[in-house]
Amino acid sequence: MARYTGPVCRLCRREGVKLYLKGDRCYSDKCSIGRRNYAPGQHGQNKKKLTNHGVQLREKQKVRKYYGVLEGQFAEYFNIASKMPGKTGDNLLSVLELRLDNVVYRLGFAASRAEARQLVVHGHFNVNGKKADIPSMILKVGDVISVKDSSKSSAKFKSIVENHKVTVAQWLQVEPDNFTGKIIAIPTKADIELPIEEHLIVEWYSK
Repeated sequence: MARYTGPVCRLCRREGVKLYLKGDRCYSDKCSIGRRNYAPGQHGQNKKKLTNHGVQLREKQKVRKYYGVLEGQFAEYFNIASKMPGKTGDNLLSVLELRLDNVVYRLGFAASRAEARQLVVHGHFNVNGKKADIPSMILKVGDVISVKDSSKSSAKFKSIVENHKVTVAQWLQVEPDNFTGKIIAIPTKADIELPIEEHLIVEWYSK
């Protein structure tokens, strides 16, 4: 399955919750959830009661779309989380949060995760002083993320840092003037703005 390239506001409406996929628009009155809080399509306003299977599926899809990962990637992250010590659901959320594109977004160096992925792929970032252009790269505590020197003078980066509305998570340390950030702790569910019932995802994959 290829990455979704259609209107991202439809994804939020399908899940019935704001997924923060369009940067500043999500924090404005233009957000589609505020204007049309029902599923897209001809029968979107006809609400149907979901089965347990359906509830688990929607929770998985919601989180997957929130982080912008493909089905196969998400399943692989679950496998990684299930082999780590501790609760699988908590581990899964930590792994997703530690993706390079998400960390770039959380640091305020991009207005959305989609923009963060694009900037990473275009080679604008270093991790621990070395070029990093793989959005799915999983980082760890102590890693330092920085904008390349050749990109710091870009008007785009300056505008993002000055105008972004993302609150930097407590597990990150950022120096916006130097375009540098550091991971200082493992992210937890409390750091995520989206309400997530991770036990439903665990139940989905445990069948």
